[in-house]
Amino acid sequence: MTRVAVLDSDKCKPKRCGRLCHRFCPMVRSHIEAIRFERNIAIIVESLCTGCGICIKKCPFQAISIVNLPDELEKDCSHRFGENTFKLYRLPVPSSGTVLGLLGQNGIGKTTTLRILSGELRLNLGNYESPPSWDDIIQHFRGSTLQEYFQKMSDGKLKVSHKPQYVDKIPKAVSGNVGELLEKVNERNLLRDVAERLNIQHLWNRPLKVLSGGELQRVAVAAAMLREADVYLFDEPSSYLDVKQRLEVARAIRSLKEDQKAVIIAEHDLAIIDYLSDQICIFYGEPGIYGIVSHVHGVRTGINIYLQGYLPDENVRFRKEAIVFHEKPPVTGVGTGETLLKWEEMVKTFEGFKFTAYPGEVKRGETIGILGPNGIGKTTFVKILAGIEETDDGRKFEELTVSYKPQYISVEYGGTVQELLISVAKENFASSWYKTEIFSPLKINLLLDRNLSELSGGELQKVAIVACLSRKADLYLLDEPSAYLDVEERLNMARAIRKVVETYNVTAFVVEHDVVAQDFIADRLMVFTGKPGVIGVANPPTSLRDGMNAFLKEMGVTFRRDPVTKRPRVNKEDSKLDKFQKQIGEYYYLREIRK
Repeated sequence: MTRVAVLDSDKCKPKRCGRLCHRFCPMVRSHIEAIRFERNIAIIVESLCTGCGICIKKCPFQAISIVNLPDELEKDCSHRFGENTFKLYRLPVPSSGTVLGLLGQNGIGKTTTLRILSGELRLNLGNYESPPSWDDIIQHFRGSTLQEYFQKMSDGKLKVSHKPQYVDKIPKAVSGNVGELLEKVNERNLLRDVAERLNIQHLWNRPLKVLSGGELQRVAVAAAMLREADVYLFDEPSSYLDVKQRLEVARAIRSLKEDQKAVIIAEHDLAIIDYLSDQICIFYGEPGIYGIVSHVHGVRTGINIYLQGYLPDENVRFRKEAIVFHEKPPVTGVGTGETLLKWEEMVKTFEGFKFTAYPGEVKRGETIGILGPNGIGKTTFVKILAGIEETDDGRKFEELTVSYKPQYISVEYGGTVQELLISVAKENFASSWYKTEIFSPLKINLLLDRNLSELSGGELQKVAIVACLSRKADLYLLDEPSAYLDVEERLNMARAIRKVVETYNVTAFVVEHDVVAQDFIADRLMVFTGKPGVIGVANPPTSLRDGMNAFLKEMGVTFRRDPVTKRPRVNKEDSKLDKFQKQIGEYYYLREIRK
């Protein structure tokens, strides 16, 4: 049995706990130092640890994780950063003329894998103390496609273009304007075509430091595509983008396979990874502890396996329950039908931008999804409902109690996650319902002792969602809650919102660009149209099917339903089904028929 011990050094506070893990470890009592301390951080000796789990239970800060894995898996270890750190098993195999999608939770090894395949990180096969030479690495992968891959990499004959995950860091590393950057990397002489595909011509003379997240994302994708390379790697290319931009980026990336390039993408938007990929590799394991790369599967089969949580070819169950969609999310609020909020036509004018919301109303017990391009007024509408913005005629919605999660989260609270949530949830914090329906789905219990200033983007997003849902309110407003979250976290977030709406018979508005998450959460839709940055129009709430049909028609894309998981799937452009659905005007799914 291989034992993987991981210790989160940020959480380990031996002076505060009195070194409980050391005191209660049975091996230490037998005079074998299975747990020692260096620089006031616990070190677990995996070869001596018996895996009894006592130290895990005794640690008050949940800093320790110990997992037992089969011995035969150890020969497949690809990388480990150091003692008591994350361990990665296996690697996906790039293939010319194929787009390979990587699907898995945050912290499971996808970014590490892309860094290894790009050459930014030299894999050590688990031997972090004396890393192997290139000859040893090539010998390890003998007989496989990766042998040739790493042979070329070691000889300097492999060209790789890598679009990193965090595009907001690009202005800190690269100066100048957009045009200068793209002209410098235009090795394939496709600058005009790529700029047109990604709609970035208007950004040409802008400095990188003034670009928004969505603009930076498209420029980063363009820069990666313009380089001449054998392998193209894209880490979360849909972040910060609206639905239309995601599809434009997906089409552009997919065009690389026409030149027989090998393409690998890591992505959390199920619709986009489905549309983009030819094959799927599933990453499973324990986030932050270990990750295992599955064998390659067809795109439909691979995504369905991920949602079902069971790998039949490896006989491994990595999730207790399957994720199943509904053809139409049920409205289960006990008081559905009672009007909670009604508004007449509203107008809000900014310099260079005019927003108009047509009359509409919402009822108790329903979740309203909001879809539309960036810069069309979605956040403005939500801020008006929250009472943060006034309409041109001075109207405010003050009669309702509102809980609001903004699009951009800033940390103004100086305490821990637990202190924040106790202050907003009050007596509900200790209730079993709160812990089961709100805490557990988003795994907030693992963050309770952390200061908010220490949290990553994804962790901060989850805390902001839970804080919003913890307040007692008539109206819940959540602006882009899926940002930085992985697939499971997005769907668990959707479940948590629906559960609050159902239990308290309240109403929620959710601004969301992930069509699959929106389908999972919304009872009805508001579709925003107009010209981004100039004119924005909020149409009244309509049924999920009518709203999706109107929105997808404007996007020029059709969806179908998977017969097993019921998840929405994007039809390939100009496919037989795509043409048929456009012809009959059914953009939002026909039930897929299995052959």
